Amino acid sequence: MTVDRITLDFFRNYLHGEAEFHPGVNVIAGENAQGKTNLLEAVAYLSSASSHRARYDRELIRHGVDHAFLKAGVTSRGRAMVVEADLHRGSRRQLRSNGVRLKTAAELSGILNTVLFCPEDLYLIREGAEARRRFLDGCICQLRPRYAQALAEYRRLYQHKTRILKDAEQHPSLLDTLDDFSLRMAQCGAVLVHYRAHFVKRLRETAPAIHADCSGGREQLGLGYVTVSSVTDPEASPKEILPQLLAHQEAHRAAELASRACLSGPHKDELAVEVNGESAKAYASQGQTRTAALALKLAARDIFRQETGEWPVLLLDDVLSELDARRQEFVLNRITSGQVFITCCEEEKLARLKEGKAFHIKEGRLL
Repeated sequence: MTVDRITLDFFRNYLHGEAEFHPGVNVIAGENAQGKTNLLEAVAYLSSASSHRARYDRELIRHGVDHAFLKAGVTSRGRAMVVEADLHRGSRRQLRSNGVRLKTAAELSGILNTVLFCPEDLYLIREGAEARRRFLDGCICQLRPRYAQALAEYRRLYQHKTRILKDAEQHPSLLDTLDDFSLRMAQCGAVLVHYRAHFVKRLRETAPAIHADCSGGREQLGLGYVTVSSVTDPEASPKEILPQLLAHQEAHRAAELASRACLSGPHKDELAVEVNGESAKAYASQGQTRTAALALKLAARDIFRQETGEWPVLLLDDVLSELDARRQEFVLNRITSGQVFITCCEEEKLARLKEGKAFHIKEGRLL
């Protein structure tokens, strides 16, 4: 799976940009604030229709204009594909594959898969549960279109239910719709729990060995999935999980009405990470948390390969400069195949990567 070429118009700081990429290593070098991260963000967006840095699509559009355009030529599963995204202020985006408009962003998952590793991810373990849920969601959405659809629907329902709970005191009639929203949330939530549990199982099978390699065998990584307490088997079918989520909702109904907040559901799920049997978030050193974050990201890459038969495109955004020499070498040694994009300020640091293509970037222009 490779991104062969890309065209950007009015995306972030790009007025217009075109580039053809190497199927192996591509080094994007330049000073800070010139557009290195924006380029990787564009590649990642074309795989998921979402950004790791922006909540709304309008934030991706160059200041002073009303639209942005992204287009990439992709080789996926032995086929040449063209993926496009039109972004507009004030109207819905349009996604296309080979000129055919896509109904949902989930359809991108069958075309292009990416694994993005940025400096913020080095603190994945230290942050709250939301950061680790975001990691799980980003991976599973690319592998399971049904999950992506359920997640988008769950988020929409969560916002509506929260608004009902907040406004019910002034408008009691809103409570007439509460049960309908709760039921649909539980139905979508059961899908989320099922797929998250199975993905964490795959991580448990993959990440500890990577972590052991990076730590020289001195540390043991443990992973667990924590979801709604009433769910006895998160790996069970959504049909089996549904009544357990409904029971939890009913038990918390009074508390939700009193607090005017949605308290029941997988929006509070956690990926629990341990190093040598202790909570990594609470007790791990900075080096240990970075090693754990590396293991999770590289494990996701391996799972994508196992699942699709192709390596996903690996995006390393200025992450090497944040790692010590041993971890830099470990990351680079694991890039034995597949396409990778690496951004850096000084490309000579990557001289040991002998094959590939180098780009200089200045003010949103690729040279």
